[in-house]
Amino acid sequence: MSNFLIRKVAVLGAGVMGAQIAAHLVNARVPVLLFDLPAKEGPKNAIALKAIENLKKLSPAPFGVKDDAKYLEAANYEDDIAKLAECDVVIEAIAERMDWKHDLYKKVAPHIASHAIFATNTSGLSITKLSEGFSDELKARFCGVHFFNPPRYMHLVELIPTAHTRPEILDQLETFLTSVVGKGVVRAKDTPNFIANRVGIFSILAVITEAAKFGLRFDEVDDLTGSRLGRAKSATFRTADVVGLDTMAHVIKTMQDNLADDPFFPVYQTPAVLAELVKQGALGQKTGGGFYKKEGKAIKVLDAKTGTYVDSGAKADETVGRILKRPPAERLKLLRETNHPHAQFLWSIFRDVFHYIGVHLESIADNARDVDLAIRWGFGWNEGPFEGWQAAGWKQVAEWVQEDIAAGKALANVPLPSWVLEGPVAEKGGVHTAEGSWAPAAKRFVPRSDLAVYDKQVFRAPLVGEAGADPKTYGKTLFETDAVRAWVDDRAGEDDVVIVSFKSKMNTIGPSVIDGLVQAIELAEKDYKGVVIWQPTSLKLGTPGGPFSAGANLEEAMPAFMMGGAKGIEPFVKKFQEGMLRVKYANVPVVAAVSGIALGGGCELMLHSAKRVVHVESYIGLVEVGVGLVPAGGGLKEAALRAAEAATAANATTDILKFVTKSFENAAMAKVSSSAHDARAMGYVKPSDTIVFNVFELLDTAKKEARALAATGYRAPLRAKDVPVAGRSAIATIKASLVNMRDGRFISDHDYLIASRIAEAVCGGDVEAGSLVDEEWLLALERRAFVELLGTQKTQERIMGMLQTGKPVRN
Repeated sequence: MSNFLIRKVAVLGAGVMGAQIAAHLVNARVPVLLFDLPAKEGPKNAIALKAIENLKKLSPAPFGVKDDAKYLEAANYEDDIAKLAECDVVIEAIAERMDWKHDLYKKVAPHIASHAIFATNTSGLSITKLSEGFSDELKARFCGVHFFNPPRYMHLVELIPTAHTRPEILDQLETFLTSVVGKGVVRAKDTPNFIANRVGIFSILAVITEAAKFGLRFDEVDDLTGSRLGRAKSATFRTADVVGLDTMAHVIKTMQDNLADDPFFPVYQTPAVLAELVKQGALGQKTGGGFYKKEGKAIKVLDAKTGTYVDSGAKADETVGRILKRPPAERLKLLRETNHPHAQFLWSIFRDVFHYIGVHLESIADNARDVDLAIRWGFGWNEGPFEGWQAAGWKQVAEWVQEDIAAGKALANVPLPSWVLEGPVAEKGGVHTAEGSWAPAAKRFVPRSDLAVYDKQVFRAPLVGEAGADPKTYGKTLFETDAVRAWVDDRAGEDDVVIVSFKSKMNTIGPSVIDGLVQAIELAEKDYKGVVIWQPTSLKLGTPGGPFSAGANLEEAMPAFMMGGAKGIEPFVKKFQEGMLRVKYANVPVVAAVSGIALGGGCELMLHSAKRVVHVESYIGLVEVGVGLVPAGGGLKEAALRAAEAATAANATTDILKFVTKSFENAAMAKVSSSAHDARAMGYVKPSDTIVFNVFELLDTAKKEARALAATGYRAPLRAKDVPVAGRSAIATIKASLVNMRDGRFISDHDYLIASRIAEAVCGGDVEAGSLVDEEWLLALERRAFVELLGTQKTQERIMGMLQTGKPVRN
């Protein structure tokens, strides 16, 4: 079973989680059967079919492309149960009722293939108890696999074995989940709520407890516990609303039912305000109200004292806000010493979590690393709780926690374990070291998993204190400027591809970045097999994640504009275009490793590359209309070339308009893809390009693609000549539609002007339909339109508005 192929997956249960897990597997191009009960009326598959339809309406979207819903096959347990034998993995995802799950297992177990992995997506029920009644053979293939909601966007999956689960089953599933599905896998012990929910829900309960103690409002708490702490912007109570208050109450109930001997048991009581909301059916976002409620355009927050919704917007104290910007050690010390309720509240919730993870690490996880990664990936914290403790000074913080325990201020009267205060951890100053992460049961620092799938991750998720590679300095630097770093991975056999990483804000592209990129290409043409454009920011998880490039650096171009006006900017545009052509016609393959946003000039850089390796969560588009301009780095030129190529292939060069319309609409409407698959449908990603699901594999895959192109005797494309274009008749057709939109007040006069210039560029200008032009002709059209628009007051207003506020100006 070393080469375990997962050809088809069955998901049992078409509820919120089951359907979304199935949708994300379809995103990963895994065929899926989505099972549910047979409907009592109408088609037997009606329940599963309705769930599939509902997936199309969900926000955030579970599918990368909505039309992919057609690939989900609906099934029911009565007519289709024999189809389970076709599946290599079966994931059960029905409601969190042990008795219901056992009933379902009795029904499906005889039909599961003898080689298949059987897994339950439970958020906290005992995997061992769920497997009671199984044959020994099925027990060996059974485990927990806990996805987080929403499954497409949350990086964490917890993998939970029982004492009977075969180790190779876990390795196979971890490999599949990591590389194919794109997840960060943490192996958890079979304890209530596993790792992430155990610690994460405790942290929420601690926040609720301490907030009540200090008399703080819910929105006040959210302003204190969100982005200011490097955590999810939705913070505490907004996150609870998103997760679902009934789900949260269920997870808390699991703790109540199974953790009676826990010294923190009193904290596991369902907060009265939460219980009341659930009783009223106010379950959060899915019912339209919870801790927060939207009334018209206003967001209201629940007043715990009156039970009514009031205006939200309470903010953190300014002094406390400044403290939170200080280095970790100073920050905790000042919070502890400051009397303001906000400061005392924050120190208390830090202390409570440090206390909890110190006491419970050995029982819930193999090592401290798994706790930190689970909380980062499952709850959106930038820094895990052990990392925060270690960064603030391990020994000092431990002493403060002990003092508060002794003073009766902590949430449990239980001391920190001895390993916290003495021995290797105390000597090393924390749980994460160059040797690995502390494992209390083993009484040593353990290294990361050496499973083969991780060989594809040049940079694994870093932890404070670990000796992980720093992507900003790793490898051998070939040259470095203020704008770019060109380097190679200096491991044996890995040093044959030049990697270019940008250093500008949001990886924007200006003349200095172009110079560095061209220099790297020249270097590669002499001594290397290819170039990969990869950004260290790609390792930032979340949506939209770190950027590939936010486009042209407008700030860098402003001095030229201030000195020479619109015409003064033309050399900047010309240089940008020439840089893109250098990428396209390089004598070695240039591969763009794309993740996050690739907008404007970032999109154009990607389009000119020999190949694109694109992370599934990539948001790509030509968005220059937002600042009153047209794409002028060759993006519209590439649209015209691709339209001509498609028309020629279809023997339709007299009707190029239909091939250019989509590209025109993409640029004129500043459409941004909702995923890499959507970008493929929009034409930005080619069918031959590679889509990867795990962003940590992006660099390795891009390097392999560059080598593969080089190995086949890569040659740059010949320069485009005799390009048939749609011409003036197509421009007139497009403008007629634009006039109707303008007159109907759907677009402004300035929008009309910009869209007209885009039409002229993609259609090849004022020439007859089918006229033959070259690449420089098309680039000149872009430049002329760009410079003309830059000279208008309304475009200048849009640019200044974007630079000053970061938001588009509509004029």
